[in-house]
Amino acid sequence: MVYERMNDEPAFVGIPTFLRLPSLSSPEELARERPDAVIVGAPFDSAVTYRPGARFGPGAIRAASYLRRGIYHLGLGVQPLKVLKVFDYGDASVIPGDIERSHAAIRAKVAEVAAVGAIPIVLGGDHSVTYPSASAVAEAVGRGQLGMVHFDAHADTAPDSWGVLLSHGTPMRRLIESGAVQGSAFVQVGLRGYWPPPSVMEWMREQGMRWHPMDEIERRGFDAVLEDALAEALDGPEAVYLSVDIDVLDPAFAPGTGTPEPGGLSARELLRAVRRIVGEVRLAGLDVVEVSPPYDPAGITAEVAHRVVLEALSALAAARSQGTP
Repeated sequence: MVYERMNDEPAFVGIPTFLRLPSLSSPEELARERPDAVIVGAPFDSAVTYRPGARFGPGAIRAASYLRRGIYHLGLGVQPLKVLKVFDYGDASVIPGDIERSHAAIRAKVAEVAAVGAIPIVLGGDHSVTYPSASAVAEAVGRGQLGMVHFDAHADTAPDSWGVLLSHGTPMRRLIESGAVQGSAFVQVGLRGYWPPPSVMEWMREQGMRWHPMDEIERRGFDAVLEDALAEALDGPEAVYLSVDIDVLDPAFAPGTGTPEPGGLSARELLRAVRRIVGEVRLAGLDVVEVSPPYDPAGITAEVAHRVVLEALSALAAARSQGTP
């Protein structure tokens, strides 16, 4: 069992894979192990438009945990790593400064995971990495059959950023334009602030996108909004890709990010939402992006990003334990 192969040394000893999980290094190993979920790093931030540093996010997220192999989720009553086979597949071989080749490397790495039927869990990196990652998952699931639940302060649907088509402000638009994900299959939660402008909002409406901004959450309550978001996520798609930009959180809970936006969700709200979504939909892929360690001196942003992944794994394990595929 994977659980028995995990290192039980203290968290600060040895090479920090995610949760001290055993690592894999080739498609052949993936095929032999047939994992349920696989961690993939996307250490790339050449597409940011403000504060850099997210290239160091995967390392910080992996190193964030003090937990050991016998983890037990108190709320769900499950030991996720006794139910699921989970491995760390290392990082995509990104090329600093080259968006196109870096995205190609990320897409290829994620595709290797998806090809064996495992759920890719991608640690970013700036949000541009969602375009290659979700594209690879869409190819595995079936183009147009993948839904997207997107937690973010920003819609990331810009036509371009100063002429750059593959910036971290454009991935959702690229996914829709490429046909990987239909606009009507997009559900966005947590939008706020002073962007996008009316022209971009109109484009989003034309695509049939659905979104729930923070003012709606404040007015109606998070539980009511989450109920609607779940219903929308299950309205048509065969499976769901969950993309979590850590700046969906208020900067009080996640200061270490490139484009902080005051007035966001709490860590507790986000973790509860991830737990519920993964427990009720068929998860095809997940990414957690925009963790920038240089702006995270106490490490709390990396900690909550780590727990986003762990909540997803725990919810997936609980569903499996109850007989849900």
